[in-house]
Amino acid sequence: MFIFGNFFTAIGYILNTVLTVYMWAIIISALLSWVNPDPYNPIVRFLYSITEPVLGPIRRRIGFSIGMDISPMIVILIILFIKHFIVASLLDMGARMR
Repeated sequence: MFIFGNFFTAIGYILNTVLTVYMWAIIISALLSWVNPDPYNPIVRFLYSITEPVLGPIRRRIGFSIGMDISPMIVILIILFIKHFIVASLLDMGARMR
C-alpha cells in the first residue's frame, strides 16, 4: 500500500505547487490591472491568457456592484479552500497509507 501512499502524497504536492503558482499569477495580474500595462507585452498577454478564463465568468456573475473588481479575491479564496481541504486530504491519505 505504500505505493498508493506515495502516489497520493506526490499528487498532493504537485497540486499544492500548481495552485500556489496560479494564485501568484492571479495576484500579479490583479496588480498589473492597476497600472494599465502595455497590452502587447508578452508577459502581460500570458498572464491575462491564463487568468482570464477563470476570472471572466466570475466577473460576469457578480458584476461590479461595489465599484471594484473582487473576482481575484474570490478566486484566491477558492484556491485556498482547495489547498486546505483537497490537498491536505490527499497528503493525509498518503501519510496514512505508508
